[in-house]
Amino acid sequence: MRIAVHAFDGISLFHLSVPTTVFAEVARLGLDTSWRTTVWSSEARVTTAEGVSLGDLAGPDATRDADLLVFPSWHADLRPADDTVATVIREAAGRSACLVGLCLGAFPLAGAGVLDGRSSVTHWGAAEDLAARYPDVDVDADAIYVDHGDVLTSAGTASAIDACLHVVRRELGSEAATTLARHLVVAPHREGGQAQYIARPMPEPDGVGQLGDTIAWTIEHLDQRITVEAMADHARMSTRNFTRRFTEATGASPARWLSGRRLDESRRLLERTDLPVASVAQRCGFGSVVTFRQRFTDAYGTTPTSYRRRFAVGAGA
Repeated sequence: MRIAVHAFDGISLFHLSVPTTVFAEVARLGLDTSWRTTVWSSEARVTTAEGVSLGDLAGPDATRDADLLVFPSWHADLRPADDTVATVIREAAGRSACLVGLCLGAFPLAGAGVLDGRSSVTHWGAAEDLAARYPDVDVDADAIYVDHGDVLTSAGTASAIDACLHVVRRELGSEAATTLARHLVVAPHREGGQAQYIARPMPEPDGVGQLGDTIAWTIEHLDQRITVEAMADHARMSTRNFTRRFTEATGASPARWLSGRRLDESRRLLERTDLPVASVAQRCGFGSVVTFRQRFTDAYGTTPTSYRRRFAVGAGA
């Protein structure tokens, strides 16, 4: 397995180190001593975001016989790939090499056209940009990684570790991937999707006109059974007029907005209290703990218990 990892001026050391560490460790641990990793660039020397200068890098020629080409990140301004990088990507795709775009690394792949008509993922903060710039790409903003066999993309930052372990699992089997993960002291496979890491603070009532009082009242009474009709009554509007005005002001229907606020509050309680899951469900206005678990899992790809274990304040202490 010949692996070529792309570096560019301004890349972060973390992004660059993930694929080089994971894949080099395969050989170091004796899982497959034929794996070789090379870092290449269009530039003879690059300086990382942390100010570390890297020289004596391989050039684009190093990609010509690579089995796996990794783009571990991309420029913060999300610029289109230059002709050299775009040509490298297209030539690799033409000879059936595997292409991997980690985090923002999905952008040069999309720019070269290899993601057209396919699902892909990038850091959640750049998902809208990816979808807007490349409308032929089906952007899945929640996935940790998406693998099509010949093209793989991953979510942001640490998700690159998950994606690289997945490549090892795909090529060498679960036992090798588990051994490697244990050596790196990381989970062999993480539960859930990217949605659980996205911060969604409670919206401020200000800025939504006369609906502000109703929004504030609703947030204060999430533990109660609140219907759209009750919200409309509080706003002193007909249900139809309220629904229209609310959707215009918030971008979501009252029912969808209310469901989102219940889930937001449940995350806060799971992170900051030791209340039983059933009590969290009750305080957030879910009809039953079963309904709460289902809604939570649908929204975040993980269970309330797993979420608390990962994100509870002081959990890593």
